[in-house]
Amino acid sequence: MTENASPSPNALKPEDWAGEMGARWLANLDRFEGMLAPIGQALLDRADFVPGQRVLDIGSGGGTTTLAIANAVAPDGIALGIDISPDLVGAAMRRAEAAGMRNASFLRADASTVTFDTPPFDRLFSRFGSMFFEQPVAAFSHLRSLLKGGAGVDLAVWGPPRENAWMMEMMGVLRANVEVAQAVPRAPGPFAFEDLDYLNEVLLGAGFTGIEIDAYEGLQPIGGAGVPVDEAVQFVTAAMAFGRALEDQDAAVRERATDDLTKLFEQHFVPGEGVLMACKAWLVKASG
Repeated sequence: MTENASPSPNALKPEDWAGEMGARWLANLDRFEGMLAPIGQALLDRADFVPGQRVLDIGSGGGTTTLAIANAVAPDGIALGIDISPDLVGAAMRRAEAAGMRNASFLRADASTVTFDTPPFDRLFSRFGSMFFEQPVAAFSHLRSLLKGGAGVDLAVWGPPRENAWMMEMMGVLRANVEVAQAVPRAPGPFAFEDLDYLNEVLLGAGFTGIEIDAYEGLQPIGGAGVPVDEAVQFVTAAMAFGRALEDQDAAVRERATDDLTKLFEQHFVPGEGVLMACKAWLVKASG
């Protein structure tokens, strides 16, 4: 164990996404999208968008969910994706233009403060983009103000880390090699809303009603479906928070952690399907 303690990989703030993490996500966009695709599709199916709706997509990343929503609400509806990362917004705009999607647009903005001189939105959607607000009640209150009264909200957020083997087992590898600070419960980060009591408290405090939460449980392909072990390892160490925690360590520590991660992924590899690890997310529906 090194004396150089690393911050918790889960301790991410909005400014991280505006800078380094946004750039990492863009550089590995296909891998991230492939990994999240099953949950994203489940959330889109649950949202059941219809033509003509105006939809606001929070934390839209590279634009995959926004483009899917734009297809669902066409020809008269619109989908607007908001993300704090200028790199990802730029990529999403290029993808929309290449696809000829005229009813999809993107804006680089902080969702907790953004305002519009347009009619209110019919729906709010977010696939893992709503867990990073420093003041979540205030942020969700502001988002509710952008919606028509009673408008629908659909969110995907991660369930408890202990029920997400993809995170817990990778963290086990990391902690065996590096001293990592303990995560702070309810702090902004991927698992900010793991506690359903807290999630309900935030949404109710922001004025949302009719909250319905279902669990999504499945196997998550690390780096995407069909990705071999070596590519999954490269993806995690180069693009995910796991790699950030190793950056300040010496070469021997990084090599040992990488070897341990490879052994872990070999245990979960399914030929033709990739490195499959259990995951759990909350699929949230509410009214504004």
